[in-house]
Amino acid sequence: MPLLVTILLASMLIGGFGIASAAAQMPDSTLFSLMQRWGNVEYQMQGDAQLKAFEDLAGEVDMLARSQPDDSHVLTAQGVILASFAKAKGGLGALDLAKRARTVLERAIAIDPQGEDGSAYVTLGALYQHAPGWPIAFGDDDKARQLLERAVSIRPAGIDTNFYYAQFLEDQGEDAKALTYAQRAVDGQPRAGRPSDEALRQEARHWVAERQ
Repeated sequence: MPLLVTILLASMLIGGFGIASAAAQMPDSTLFSLMQRWGNVEYQMQGDAQLKAFEDLAGEVDMLARSQPDDSHVLTAQGVILASFAKAKGGLGALDLAKRARTVLERAIAIDPQGEDGSAYVTLGALYQHAPGWPIAFGDDDKARQLLERAVSIRPAGIDTNFYYAQFLEDQGEDAKALTYAQRAVDGQPRAGRPSDEALRQEARHWVAERQ
């Protein structure tokens, strides 16, 4: 599969970095509703219908971000939606969306160094891992490692943080270490309101079983 098409493919499986934490920490019903709809589009829709729905969501979250430009919850949600839109769209259009996602996620982290309890770091790390490198884009394995390790340090018992760090490690040929973190994902703690964590746990369990 071409690199431009696979931008964020791994990172998008977890179901919206920031959806639960943003919804839990921010009482804004608009943001909560937006991210609930994002989950439906990400998991229940396909093809042109999904693409159009992501385009609509991106427009809405852009407006919300313009009205609350310094809110890290909103910026994290914006990064999640743009990243999902990139994955669905593919091609050069995906690259532009990925760059926008990177920009807003970096701003979210600058405002909130914990990065939505690590969620922004996972998303951003996956962007750096899967995007093409220079001169096409900003892909950088060293940066991806730094961000994913930061996510694990913030939430060491997280299913998603360990799972995606394990995937990165396997991509780097560090199979034994990858297996360790995949097992940590199996043993990890799911977040409230995040059924995607349990889906990831099952994926990690299957991965561990195949490699042992």
